[in-house]
Amino acid sequence: MKEVLRQARSYDRSVQLLLLNQFTINLGFYMLMPYLAQHLSGTLGLAGWTVGLVLGVRNFSQQGMFLLGGTLADRLGYKPLIVAGCLLRTVGFAALGLVESLPALLAASAATGLAGALFNPAVRAYLAADAGERRVEAFALFNVFYQAGILLGPLVGMVLTGLDFKVTCLVSAAVFALLSAVQIRALPARRGNAGGPASEGREGVLRQWRAVLANRPFVLFSGAMIGSYVLSFQVYLALPLEVRRLGGNGEFGTVAVALLFAASGLGTIFGQTKVTAWCRARLAQGQALAWGLTALGLAFVPLLAASAVPVPGEGVGRWALAAGPPVLAALLLALGTMITYPFEMDTIVRLSGNRLVATHYGLYNTLCGVGITVGNLLTGAALDAARAAGLSALPWLALTVLGLACGAALYGLHRTGRITAGGPAARPVTA
Repeated sequence: MKEVLRQARSYDRSVQLLLLNQFTINLGFYMLMPYLAQHLSGTLGLAGWTVGLVLGVRNFSQQGMFLLGGTLADRLGYKPLIVAGCLLRTVGFAALGLVESLPALLAASAATGLAGALFNPAVRAYLAADAGERRVEAFALFNVFYQAGILLGPLVGMVLTGLDFKVTCLVSAAVFALLSAVQIRALPARRGNAGGPASEGREGVLRQWRAVLANRPFVLFSGAMIGSYVLSFQVYLALPLEVRRLGGNGEFGTVAVALLFAASGLGTIFGQTKVTAWCRARLAQGQALAWGLTALGLAFVPLLAASAVPVPGEGVGRWALAAGPPVLAALLLALGTMITYPFEMDTIVRLSGNRLVATHYGLYNTLCGVGITVGNLLTGAALDAARAAGLSALPWLALTVLGLACGAALYGLHRTGRITAGGPAARPVTA
C-alpha cells in the first residue's frame, strides 16, 4: 500500500484529488446501497415489486443518462459535472433516509442514479487528460482507490445501519456534501476538446453523437468489452448464489459471501499496480486486453471442475466446496479485471482521438450497462434451468466460453490494428 501512495503522490494535485474523490464516492455509495433494500422492505414495509422498482429506477437513470452526462462534460467542462453529480447525490441520499412515500422514494432513487451519470464520464475524462502519457498507470491507481471504497463502505454502513438507517443516509449525504465543497474549492477547472463551442445548439450535440457512433473501431471495441462486464459482475450474482446453494443461507453462507468480496477487493488493492507494471513491460496494449478477457473466462473453470465433484451431505467437505471454488473464481475475476481495466480506459481515449472523450466514456458505459442487464438476466435464467435439469456445469461452461470468445475478439482487433488508432471521431467535429 505504501507503493500505491508513493505512486499517487507522483502525479499532479488534480489527479491525486480525483483518486481521493473516487475512493470517497464509493465509500459513501456502498455504505448505503447494500442496506437500502432491507430498509425499503423491512422498515417501510414495501412490497417486493416496489423495492425492485425503486432500485431499478436508480440503475436505469444512471445507465440511460451516461451518454448525456458525458456529452455535457465535453461541452461544459469536467469540473461542473463532477460537482453537480456529487451535490445531486447529496440530496438523493439524504432523501432516501427521510422520505417514505413511493413517489418521493422514486425521485430520490432517480436522483442518485442521474448523479452517477453526471460525474462518472467526467471523472474518467478528467483523469485521462491530466495523467497524459501516464494514463495506464493512473487508471491502475484509480482502480485501487475504487476498490478500497467498495471494500470499506459496507463495513462503515453496517455499523451505522445498526444504529438507524437514517443515520447511514445522512452520513453518506454528508460525505458527498463535503466532497462537493472540496472539489469546488480545490479541483481546477478542466475542459475537454468537444469539437466545437459550448454555445452550439441541439444540432451540434446530435452531430457529436453521430460522430461517436460512426467511430467503427470504438464501437467494435465496446461490443467486445461488454463480455468483460458481464463476467466480472458475476461476483455479485452467480458466485453468491452458488455459495448460498451449497452453503445455505445461515451464518456460514453470509461469511463465505463476505469472503468473496474481501478476496476480490483486497486482491485488487495489493495487486493492481504490480499486475499493470508487469503487463506494461511484456505485452502490447491489445495483447493485455485479450489476456485479461481470457483470464475472466478462465475464472469459472474452478466452478466447472467443482461441478463434477459429488456434493457432500454436510460438514467441512460441503463447506469447502461451497466456499473454495467461488473464492478462487473471485480472485481470478479480480486478476482479469486488474489486467484489463487500465488498458481498457486508455484505449477509449486513444480511439476517441482525444476528442469528445467524456462522450465516448458515456456511450461506452451505457453499452456496457445494457450488456450487464441482459447478461445477468441470461445468467440467472441459465442457473435456474441448469439446476432444474441437473446440469450444474452448464452456466460455468457458458461463462467460460464467453470470456474466451471475447478474448479472441480483442486479439483479432489488436492484430488488425483497429484498437490502436481512432476512427471518424478522431477528426474535428463541426456543427
